[in-house]
Amino acid sequence: QVHLQESGPGLVKPSQTLSLTCTVSGGSITTNYYSWSWIRQPPGGGLEWIGFIDNSGSTNFSPSLNLKSRTSISRDTSVNQFTLHLSSVSPEDTAVYYCARAYGPLMHHDNWGQGIQVTVSS
Repeated sequence: QVHLQESGPGLVKPSQTLSLTCTVSGGSITTNYYSWSWIRQPPGGGLEWIGFIDNSGSTNFSPSLNLKSRTSISRDTSVNQFTLHLSSVSPEDTAVYYCARAYGPLMHHDNWGQGIQVTVSS
């Protein structure tokens, strides 16, 4: 069973860059067929897909104008981790952030981390 665990700061100041890391155990992030996503849920809102990095290291991001230009995802295969970088954060980026594994052309997310609360505030 694959296990995902998010880590990072719980509080970030406006205009800073948020970096969150997902550590994966029980399966390799380089395994064919799987991609690795970041998803968030703001207070009182629905889930919002941010982007993914696939098994080859290629990335794809939400077309949302509010996200695409500020987002990158990197990975360290030596420790089986992938990291979200979200620049120029504002209070609107306050959310619970999840990492998840996805498969198939429809990006079915079958394994999720428990989530990490991130608050953007001065």
